[in-house]
Amino acid sequence: MKTQKFTLIALLAISCTIAEGTEEGVTPEQSTTRFVELSLYPPQVTLGHAGDYQGMVAVATQADGVTIDVTDLAKWRVGVEHGEKDALSVEEGVVRAASDGVARVGVEFAGLRAEADVHAQGTAKEKPVSFRHDVMPILMRTGCNSGGCHGSSRGKDGFRMSLFGFDPAGDYHRLTREQVNRRLNLAMPEESLLLTKAVASVTHTGGKRFDEDSDYYAKLHDWIAAGARNDLEGAPTVTGVAIYPPKAAIGAGGQMQRFVVVADYSDGTSRDVTSLVVFQSSNESSAAIDAAGLVTSDRRGETFVTARFDTHTVGSQVLVLPTDEPFEPRPETPANYIDELVSAKLRTLRVHPSDLASDNEFLRRVTIDIAGRLPTVAEVEAFTANEDPAKRTAKIDELLKDPGFAQVWGLKWAELLLVRTLPNRVEYKPMFLYSQWLTEQIDSGRPLDDMFGDLLAASGSSFTTPQVNFYQIEPDPKKIAENVAQTFLGTRLQCAQCHNHPFDRWTMDDYYAFTAFFTQIGRKTGEDYREVFVFNSGGGESKHPVDGRVMKPKFLGGAEADVKGRDRREALAEWVTSPENPWFAPSVANRVWAHFFGVGIVEPLDDIRVSNPPSNPELFDELGEKLIEYDYDLRRLVRDITTSRAYQRSCEPNESNAGDTRNFARSHARRMPAETMLDCLSQATGAPEKLPGLPLGSRATQIADGNSGNYFLTTFGRSRRESVCACEAKTDPTLSQALHLLNGATVAGKIDSGKLIEGWLEAGKTPVEVIDAIYRSALGRPATEEERAELTPLLGDDPKPIEPLRDIFWAVLNSREFAFNH
Repeated sequence: MKTQKFTLIALLAISCTIAEGTEEGVTPEQSTTRFVELSLYPPQVTLGHAGDYQGMVAVATQADGVTIDVTDLAKWRVGVEHGEKDALSVEEGVVRAASDGVARVGVEFAGLRAEADVHAQGTAKEKPVSFRHDVMPILMRTGCNSGGCHGSSRGKDGFRMSLFGFDPAGDYHRLTREQVNRRLNLAMPEESLLLTKAVASVTHTGGKRFDEDSDYYAKLHDWIAAGARNDLEGAPTVTGVAIYPPKAAIGAGGQMQRFVVVADYSDGTSRDVTSLVVFQSSNESSAAIDAAGLVTSDRRGETFVTARFDTHTVGSQVLVLPTDEPFEPRPETPANYIDELVSAKLRTLRVHPSDLASDNEFLRRVTIDIAGRLPTVAEVEAFTANEDPAKRTAKIDELLKDPGFAQVWGLKWAELLLVRTLPNRVEYKPMFLYSQWLTEQIDSGRPLDDMFGDLLAASGSSFTTPQVNFYQIEPDPKKIAENVAQTFLGTRLQCAQCHNHPFDRWTMDDYYAFTAFFTQIGRKTGEDYREVFVFNSGGGESKHPVDGRVMKPKFLGGAEADVKGRDRREALAEWVTSPENPWFAPSVANRVWAHFFGVGIVEPLDDIRVSNPPSNPELFDELGEKLIEYDYDLRRLVRDITTSRAYQRSCEPNESNAGDTRNFARSHARRMPAETMLDCLSQATGAPEKLPGLPLGSRATQIADGNSGNYFLTTFGRSRRESVCACEAKTDPTLSQALHLLNGATVAGKIDSGKLIEGWLEAGKTPVEVIDAIYRSALGRPATEEERAELTPLLGDDPKPIEPLRDIFWAVLNSREFAFNH
């Protein structure tokens, strides 16, 4: 607190200036710094026992959106409405109760006011130290049960605890029943190893964890002195945790903002747990947070601070903005809701968006993204000659009807659903039918909720109902549960198989209850050995590995499922694709968004959690809502995205957005996926590729089997479809890719076999016109005057300089402009 007071001295001068100016007839609007809002957190406070308290935070918002912690600058008052006059008090932003009562705590700053309700009841009653709610959180906060200490699988120095406290009963047993009278000494609590090692009065590998005069020491000492009571049975559970303020936009260069955390319990009580949570910052280079919940800004950027308590993780977005640079938003007409939400975030960040891409850039970009191919020369000429201001929208509507759209998205979902042959499990025929089924669903415009609901609940023959292959590719119920959560909900459950998730809400109970949906899947082989029948066997349960409990099917974050008399997967499919499901629609929409921008609003795409928040939460939510509103019509969502100015921006940065990678202030060049790049090479050179299992002229996006392919596709990062992670398909450029393009047979071979240069010359084109044709074919634009001037001397005097033209074609196809969608 002292450090923050020194930092805020300058703010005191600001507040005085405003107050003095107002007295002399100068309004706050006329002052250099104008405050428009004052907020007080938390808005409601409950104090329930002797010694209970609640830290509070007062935040003032300036007209430019910058927020300032004024807790130490504001004027506080307490208005007791029921109870004794001095029943409640506030000092240095901390509310305490001397007796029961009801009050309104108010704060004033720069002519603004804010209030919070405070209720104090049962304040005469001392609350004993709780193992469940005091001891376990202290062990978590001080890192005792972390993976690098006693929470490791083998423990540390002979003492093992459950990782992050997933097994409180086991931890209590090990604390109280192992090394009796040493780990805990009930007669002389101060001699307990739990305390002496923590304060480093005896040798401790983990070093000093806290001081003897700390509240942690006092709590643990009192718990041991009181007999180390076990209150796990019947103890209230934590029902929710909140962090305040919910968001902040602070100035760069050392500005501070404190945070407080409040936990709610199943018995209706709440308490300040700021001193018991584990704080983290996602970007310490912009703003770091200390153990007390105090954020200190550094350089411009944004971060997300999280607080973990019990099994709950909550977070708050913190923007770090330059306060010494003037910013005036540039007028821009939004194309739709996407632009409104993107622009709102950019204005807050004080970032100017780039201008729109040229017609040639737009046409090439949107054709590759939607149809997985290059625009033809005829398409380029017609589009650039068209002066209709609505021509971009019309082109998007045309491309959405292109057969390539279904092939691109059939491929994308085949990667995520692991469509591939597996020896002695998935033969080529059912795999091929499964791949075809996916493409046909997209091509027909079937709503995504129907399509995936059908897949999740599928039973029958792998020949006639090919979507059942989803359950044949992966037979392990636990892996199926993980894949379903990651693919359709964007949630990674893997950590919760062995311990509670360290950065998300999921517990081992959640993991094994969700697995229970897939434990009754039956399989049998048909008369044709390649055919498998998938059905509901009606038997099989999921058991918790810690205590052997049979886990009933339960929706993630929800209630137990009513599965009596029905296939459990049917109940799951209904829940997954329900509009009320908070994850399905936003997760799918986020994947669609990432396809067109190269990065998701949540990134990684399949790791949606509180501690990995959206870069633009409002946009993330709105895209999900729109997908639901459109009845899960993929094409309508794609149309919204591609008609937005955000998608159509140029890659050319300006001074303010040069470093932006997550807020869509400009477009970013993206290397084409392996399949698309091979198809574009074949198209640009007029040399079709012979692909395994497909006739000559087929596209690489049509390859059904994840285990098929060729050297080019492997080198350029084609997904092997071995996991549902979106990262399986790689688009990062590598040295081997560059060497293959430069020295391999693919580019040179296609130029030779396509014979486009010979054809253009035979058709009467001059060598200079052939250069233009090469550029139009590969890059969707004519060569510039500078490029013609540099290349023309290479042609020599030969009227048909085939070899020099081949070299030019080869160089263009090896250029970054060809390989990247920009």
